[in-house]
Parts: sequence; structure tokens; C-alpha cells
Amino acid sequence: MFGNLFEEDYSSVSSSQYGSGKKLKTKGLEPPAPREFTKLSGIRNQGGTCYLSSLLQTLHFTPEFREALFSLGPEELGSLEDKDKPEAKVRIIPLQLQRLFAQLLLVDQEAASTTDLTDSFGWTSDEEMRQHDVQELNRILFSALETSLVGTSGHDLIHRLYHGTIVNQIVCKECKNVSERQEDFLDLTVAVKNVSGLEDALWNMYVEEEIFDYDNLYHCGTCDRLVKAAKSDMDDMEYMYDLFSVIIHKGGCYGGHYHVYIKDVDHLGNWQCQEEISDSAVNLKAPQNEEETDDPLVVLKAILLQEEANQIPVDQLGQKLLIKTGISWNKKYRKQHGPLRKFLRLHPQVFLLSTDESTVSLQRSHFPQVPSDPQSHEQIAHTLASEPPGLRDNISCPHWFDINDSKVQPIKEKDIMQQFQGKESAYMLFYRKATLQRPSEAQANPRYRVPCHLLKEMDAANVLLQTRRAECDSANSTFELHLHLGPHYRFFNGALHPAVSQTESVWDLTFDKRKTVGDLRQSIFQLLEFWEGDMVLSVAKRVPAGLHVYHTLDGDELTLGEAEIADEEDIFVWNGVEVGGVQIQTGFDCEPLLLHILHLELSGEGSECEQLVESPHVFPANAEVGTVFTALGTPEGVLLMNSVESTDEECWTAIPQEDMKKTFREQGLRNGSLILVQDSDSDDNSLLSKQGRWTSSMNELNWLQVKNFCQSGSEEKQVQIAVTMHTVVFDIRIKAIKELKLMKELAENSCLRPIDRNGRLLCPVPDTSTLEEAEVKMGSSVGLCLGKAPTSSQLFLFFALGTDIHPGAELEVIVEETLSVRDCLKIMLEKSGQQGEMWHLRKMDWCYEAGEPLCEEDATLKELMICSGDTLLLTEGKLPSPGHLKMPIWWYQPERLSGHRESWDHLNCAFSQGSSWGAAPTQGAPGPEPAEVSLLYLGDMEISEEATLAELKSKALALPSVLKLAVQSTSLLRVWTVESKRPSRLLRTGWRQLKEYRLGRRTELCLELLQKEEDLGPRDVLLRTQLRIPGERAYSLAKDLVWDTTRGWTAGSLRQRVADFYSLPVEKIEIAKYFPEKFEWLPISSWNQQIAKRKKKKNQDTLQGGPYYLKDGDTIGIKNLLFDDNDDFSTIRDDIGKENQKRTALEKKKSREVQRTQSSDVFSNSGMPTRPRGPEASLSIHVASFR
Repeated sequence: MFGNLFEEDYSSVSSSQYGSGKKLKTKGLEPPAPREFTKLSGIRNQGGTCYLSSLLQTLHFTPEFREALFSLGPEELGSLEDKDKPEAKVRIIPLQLQRLFAQLLLVDQEAASTTDLTDSFGWTSDEEMRQHDVQELNRILFSALETSLVGTSGHDLIHRLYHGTIVNQIVCKECKNVSERQEDFLDLTVAVKNVSGLEDALWNMYVEEEIFDYDNLYHCGTCDRLVKAAKSDMDDMEYMYDLFSVIIHKGGCYGGHYHVYIKDVDHLGNWQCQEEISDSAVNLKAPQNEEETDDPLVVLKAILLQEEANQIPVDQLGQKLLIKTGISWNKKYRKQHGPLRKFLRLHPQVFLLSTDESTVSLQRSHFPQVPSDPQSHEQIAHTLASEPPGLRDNISCPHWFDINDSKVQPIKEKDIMQQFQGKESAYMLFYRKATLQRPSEAQANPRYRVPCHLLKEMDAANVLLQTRRAECDSANSTFELHLHLGPHYRFFNGALHPAVSQTESVWDLTFDKRKTVGDLRQSIFQLLEFWEGDMVLSVAKRVPAGLHVYHTLDGDELTLGEAEIADEEDIFVWNGVEVGGVQIQTGFDCEPLLLHILHLELSGEGSECEQLVESPHVFPANAEVGTVFTALGTPEGVLLMNSVESTDEECWTAIPQEDMKKTFREQGLRNGSLILVQDSDSDDNSLLSKQGRWTSSMNELNWLQVKNFCQSGSEEKQVQIAVTMHTVVFDIRIKAIKELKLMKELAENSCLRPIDRNGRLLCPVPDTSTLEEAEVKMGSSVGLCLGKAPTSSQLFLFFALGTDIHPGAELEVIVEETLSVRDCLKIMLEKSGQQGEMWHLRKMDWCYEAGEPLCEEDATLKELMICSGDTLLLTEGKLPSPGHLKMPIWWYQPERLSGHRESWDHLNCAFSQGSSWGAAPTQGAPGPEPAEVSLLYLGDMEISEEATLAELKSKALALPSVLKLAVQSTSLLRVWTVESKRPSRLLRTGWRQLKEYRLGRRTELCLELLQKEEDLGPRDVLLRTQLRIPGERAYSLAKDLVWDTTRGWTAGSLRQRVADFYSLPVEKIEIAKYFPEKFEWLPISSWNQQIAKRKKKKNQDTLQGGPYYLKDGDTIGIKNLLFDDNDDFSTIRDDIGKENQKRTALEKKKSREVQRTQSSDVFSNSGMPTRPRGPEASLSIHVASFR
């Protein structure tokens, strides 16, 4: 889905933020677009959050859920302004969900953002780019809400709205005793394959009676023996339910896209399909016949009557005309009625233009007539004020909308029915009780039950949006034009080329697009003082052959927007006739085409040996194909063409003699096409054997390749079996055994296993399934292997020892799905030859990394959703007790003062003999020389999640390795989390419990020794600062700087703090943040001051956001401009680091190519492309404790 989105880019900082080269025009941050005609807001995709958007829209359009959430006030949930106060209990997730729902209801924007909500989940940018299962998200989000609402009146919100109970009954056939068991659920999962509909699926899964007899008898407690019995679920016919949301998934099980069909229960949207736009309540009818559409007055009046304010910018009026009629004003009406703005001026009795002619509205006399009856007048006024047009037809029947991330479109029920087939299918259905009725005041009223404080916030947001849009319209009214000066051009080789340098021939002009063509011509006259005679402006375009002129700008009264001039347009300035004495042909028909001609030439003077040469030639697109012979100066012969759309295999087509009179464009030739010229008396293939070969299209794959993995004496290694998607696996297996000439005994003890793109054998497929059911692709490879395939109640699992596992190194086992984790661990230990009880299981993710441990040892594999094909890891070490954390502890001591290096070396020597110290890898240290990241391993520590940070420090001091350091107090220790072998997040506030830091089960910590106690406030940021040594590409030792961000995370504030710390003038320093993983420095300039002048939002200049993402522990380099005014911040070590990274990346690339080459034999006949699957990551939402 994301292509190479996750591949590392080591140059992203330097290339995108600073550097030398031509200065490019950048487009300012535009405000979000207003809502479209549906009047509903979508949700912006954060990269891979379509599943989140679909679920949130469903919850938002569930009135009972939305209003129950709105009923919780700040007195119960707290306030977002207090979220950083340590003593405040702020329930961030429900508060952010309230704000998102209010934005979806009230803010006039095309799509709302979920960034604040996902931040409250504790998600990082990487997690926002991953795609997950929407059903998994639904369960996790409901769990997070339940946890967040503990102790409030909404504590039972999820239970009250979504909880259900399944009652299982088992009736003894002997004594008629009834045994009941209840199971709670929030959603029901049903199998829909081979059933006619959802009712049948529910019946089969939950209602149909199951009989216990023969080998499957039931033990009756009353009879105290095995008896026949019947099991069924209670049939609850008390309620009827209406479908109101269908979440659709398109794609496969490893990726794809989600969107949602939603029934608008409260009539909040404007339901108007494009072909059914009608508004009879106000006598507004779309033109019904050709005469009406030919009358621009009728069309423009209809468009203006649809506007809520009956007023619209003239430029937007032209765009809406294009949308409504499918053709622009210039193409349909301009020839007869003149420019649009002129037409509006000529009809003042109908249209009212503003003084600057930027907006237009209808005169009051042309508003639709309303009935004279006061009651009818009041009724229509109320309808116009409160009901969207699509609602006026049938208020009792809610309509459906297709919400696809940012886009919201109306959809008919009959179109929804067509989606339940193929690759795009219904995945999750939401129902409401049919008896639920909505109050009349909720109909078409988005402000209904929205809390007052949110109403004020959303109203203020709309005012701000209007202001920003007005500023943006003004700022975006200019664009760049490239003026090509005719006197500086010459015509040769079929196109226009600069006669002098590009700089002298092409001038860049910034111009207001609201001005007219005449204004542009006048401005160019003033710029070109040397110009004499007529001036013609034409639209030109750069093509491979050179510059070509297309059409002339006529009509000086046209604005540049009406003349359809775009930003960065090329304008050719000339006299309209000739350039350099050569008459110029203009237009699309004579566009020059650059073709490559292959023909025979003598290899040298006096030589009789001919060779095939390629030469470029330019021809007008409307020239005849036969002119190729004229250009080459050869007699007529045979032409063969090869279009640029061909694949790697060249496919030549001979041009018939009768087609020689056709033009190049009619023959389908384009820029870059190849033409082969042969003598008419030569054989058609005489030159093709030297230059290419004939190819034919590949036949549709209708076979399966079976490889022999049974290690028998058969000479045959593989065979192709003719199949269809409905062929049964058993038939394929038996036929492969025969054609491979294997023993018949294998029919009872063999199975077929698909082979993945890396040549790895996957889970066996059942004999009874078809290829379509087993999801085996045509043309792929499968292996014939020893052993039976697992039954429907068994699991085929891979397992391996340790965590550093590579594909293909796993062991295999078949176990029952009802087996407990503890028993499964014993079986795997026995099969791998290991002993002892200090082991646990972890599930491996897709990128072959150890995932979360399987903590519930008594749970069955089925309960933990372990599936066939999963890989489990036998990991040494016993899991910590429930509610406890077990984590490695490291010792970290950066260099700060002179002489510290000696003490560090002393520590290394003191504890290297007979101690548990161990050096950590130091790839890519966080600072420049001489500071390096040195982590020494102290040992593992197990501690309760209820313990405080201060208690963790005390327990760490009791570790044998730390006792030798004689640390006097826990207040002299800093605690950091460790990521990628370097300190990452600073843990502060010693009285907080560890569970509040959300450390997770795989967190590692490091301790840092301080020289004096410190007390960091919640707004303080700890930075490592280093002063650059003048004249050298090196820095002095790092010093800790505490920066108070109470007044904001601005560049100016940080520069001032650094200047005060080093006693330097603020205007004489430059600072930059160091990115150790890329060995890059990113200068922190005073860009925030420039933004402030443009009245942008305050949070746009924060250093917390991109591209700096400043946090505790970051390295800041300082340059004193009094001694060093060089722009370079880098060091010699950075150069070495970059070279090492390039070398490593090249080695990885070569290694991947070798692996692909080694596994290519598996797919040499299948022709399937190899594409690695993206890494799998577990989905989680972090919630604070409110109990």
C-alpha cells in the first residue's frame, strides 16, 4: 500500500531544510477547504489511518453514542488546558473524541484532523503510518474508553450501548435437564462463506441446533453419564435492528483500504446525487432541455440560487459552471456572449457585481417567489433555514453517504447492494434498534446537545477559518510566469531554441492572476523597453524537441484565470508571425515529435561494411510518416515502429505501404518512439536479429508448479499441473505424485505447502479445499512434502529458539488449538531438545522480530488468537509476575567536564574484572567528537508497576555493580529510557508510579550520575549544548542546559536562552540540532518571527513539531559568529559516519540482491514479482489510570 514509504532516507534533513542551489518558490500553508455540497466533513488520513477514520465516522453518526459522550462535562472529564498539571486528572481520550465530534458537526472544513486524538492514544508517527484491522481497533478503543470513564457517570457507556449476551443451552435427551451458559459480547463474528445472507450466517453460528451423539456424547450432571444432547443458542426475537453503517474493506488480508457507508439518521447532510439535483420547494430547477442549457442566464441563475448566501466569487462561478455543465464558459459561451465578467456587467438587472467585480450575487427581484399564504411562507422559510435540499423530498427516510477519508459522497441503497461482492466487500456492520426514535429538534440540527463550551470553540474556529481563507485568497492571487522572448530565440531542428543563454532568453515574472491579458501585455511592454512593433502573447510548452507555441492569448479584457493561464506557465513573446526570419507553425496539430530512427550506414569511408546506427530526428506531428525517407535521403523502403509503451521486450510492427500517407500522430507515434528503416527488398527479420526480437503476449496462467520436497529417489524435481481456481487440492496432490513418479504410499502421508516469494515453505493447505478457498494463486509454486496437513481443529506452527532468527531456520509442529500456552511450551522445548522452566513464548511479527510475550500461560492458543502459520519464539527467561516489569538496566555517563574521561576509564577498569559490566554497541553516537554514547550493562531488575520512580532508583542502587560506585543519593541519578542503544526519554517527577510512564514490557533503562541535585519542572527541557571550536571542525565538551518553555517552544526563546547561558550576544550566535542517526545538523533559524508577522497560528512555530521534534537530551551545537561565520556545522566524524552509512546501505542492497538471486530458482517459471511484506505491529491505545 505504501510502497517504499518505510525505507530510510539519510539525506532527508539536509536536502529538505537547507543547502545551496536555486531558490524555489514555496506555497504557504493553506487553510482547509470548506465542506462540499453534502455539508458533511470527512477525516484526513494520517498515512495509514483509513481504518480509524471509518470507525470514528460510524461512532459519530451513532446519535446515542455521540450524545452520551457530549453529556459528560468538564467537571467529570477535566479540561485539556490542565493536562500537563501533575495533580490534575484529565481524561484526555474522551475529551479529544468530544472535540473531534464537534468539529465533524460544526467546523466548516472538508476534513477534520485526528492528530490530537491519536496523540492522546500515545501513538507515534510510525504507528499512524501503519494499517490495522478495524475490528481490533473497535475493541481496543472501547476498552480504552471504559478505562478512561471509570468513576464518571459514563462509566457504563460502552456496556449500556453495545453489550450483549449469548445464552448457550444444552438439553439432555434423557432427563430433559437444561444447562445454560452465558457469554458476553460487544460484537459478533460470523462466517459468510457459502451462505446466502447474513441471517443464514447468524442462524448457522448462533441459533442452529448442534447434536451430541455417537462419538461426541455429552456428560449430563443430572444423569451422571454420557448421553445424547442438543446444544443451541436462545433465539431472541424481542428486538428488530436496522443497519446504519457498513465498513468496507478493499484489498487482501495484509493491506488495502477502508471506507464506510453510513445512514444519516439525523439528516445532518445534504443528500444530492449529481444526476438528481432538484429543489422544487424554491422553484429551482436544473435546465431540462438543450434550449435552457444554451441560455447562460438560466444556468448562472440556477447556480447562484443554490448558494446559501446567494453570493459567490466570479472565479468560483466559472468553476461551478464547469462542474454543472461539464464544459467551461470560454468553450461554450464566450464566442457568442463574450467573457464571463463582461456578460455579468451587461445584465445588471439580473446580476449584482461588487465594486471590485470580484463577487457576484442575484438581484432581489430574481429570487424565487414564495406563496402569499403566511403559513406556507413560514413553512418554506423554516425549510430553507434548517433542512438541506436532499432532505426536503422525504424527511422520514434517512439517506446513505459514502465516507472515504476526506471525501463524502451520497450513495443510493441499490449501489450499496452491489458492493457486497468481489474484492471490495462489507467487513463490519453496525445496527441500531429499530424502535429508537430521534426527537424532532435533532433533525438537521448539528448543534443539538453539543456542550456550550464546544459550541463557542467551534464558532471561534469558523471565524478563524474565514479570516485565514480571506488572507490565503489574497496571498494566492499571484503566480509565476516564464516569459520567453522571441528576439532571443531561433528556429532549428524542428523547434524553438534560445539563441543566447537561458538567463537572457527567459524572464520570470510574478503577476496577479486577477488582472487581464491586456494588463499583462502592458506590463511586459514596460519591462521590455527595446520592443518595437506589435506584441503577441502565446502559450508555449517545453517538449523534448525544444519549445513549441500552442495558441495565442486573445481578448485583452479576459482575466488570466478566465484565459486558463496556470501557475508556472510558459508565455512566448513575439510578433505572431516569424522568429529569426522563419515563419512559425503553431498549435497542437503540428507539435514537434522527437523520434529515434534506426537505419544502416557504412561503418567508414571506403568501407563496404554496414552497421545499424540510431539518430534522433524531429518531425511535426501532422507530417506524413513517409517523410522519414526524405529526412534520411534514402529511397523508399520498409518502416517498422516500436512505441514507448512497450515492455523490456521490444515488439516491432511493420507500417503498411498504404499507411505511409498517415500522419505520425495518426500512426500512434510519440516522443521517444523508435522507427526501424529497412530496404524494401530485404527480409523482414534481417535487422531484427541484430537489434531485437519478436514477442507475443503471455498466455493467461492456468497451471500450478509442484516441487518435490519428499527427498525420494525420483529424478523429477518439479512438474507443472494444469488447474483452475476450482480444482481441489487433493486432486492436484495425487496427480503430482503420479507425474513425479513417486511411491503410491505418499498419497496417505503427504501434503501440499505454498512457497512464498523468498522460497520458504508455508502452512500446508487442506486436501478438501479448492485453490480459491486456499488462496493459492495461479502460476505460483507449491511443495509436495512429507506429513499430513493439520485438521480443522489443529494448528500448524513454526517455532524457533532465541530472538535472532532468520527465515527458514524455524522448526515445525502440529498441535491442537485447545492446547494451553504452558503445554505448547513443553512440546516445543521437548522437540528442540531444551530443558528447564526458565523459558517463555513470544509471537514473532512479520519482520522476524520478537513481539509481546504470551503471558497467560493457562489460556488456550485459540483464545489468544494464534493461527496456523504463526511463528512462536522460545525465549530464555521467566516472565515477570502480573503487574511487574522486568527490564535491563544500563549505566550512562556522558562527558561534560575535563577530566571526566579519566574517571570513566577508571570505572571501566574497576569493573571489568569479575563483574557483570558489559559494553553496549555504540553505533552512531548522539554527539560529535569527543562525546560518545557509552552504555555499560548493570543487570536486570524486576519491579512492580505500582512502584514510584524514586523507588526504582533506590532498587537500582542496590544492584551489585552500582554499589561499587558509592552513589550518595537517588537524587543524583537521572533515569532515561533506552532506544537504539542510546538514551531516549527522560523520566522525571520521582513520586509518579511507573505505570504512568507507560514503559511497556520491553523497555530498557539507563542511569546517569549527576554532580549536583536537580529539580526539573514540567515545562523545563534538558538539552546537551556544545560550543564549536573556531577554526576547527570540532566542538568543546557538552554542557547541560535547562530551557524553560513556559513562554513557548519558539526558536527565538531558545536562541535567547543559549545566548544567556554562554554570555554571548543573541545576534552573534547560530544554533543547530544534531540528528545522530543521520549525522546531520539542522540549523534553528528565526523563522518564527517571520511567521508571526503573517499572523499565523502560534503552534506553527513550535520546535516540538517538524522538522526539529526537539526533546530532552537532544544535542544543540552553538557557533560564535564573532569568530566563525561558516555555514557548516558538521564535523570530520560526521563525514566518516555518513560514508559508513552509505557503505552499509550498499552492502545491504547487495545482500538483498544475492538473496533474491538465490531464491529466483523458485520463481523462474512462475513469473511472480517479489515484494517484501511490510512489518506487522500490534495495535494499542495508552490510557492513564483513573481508579
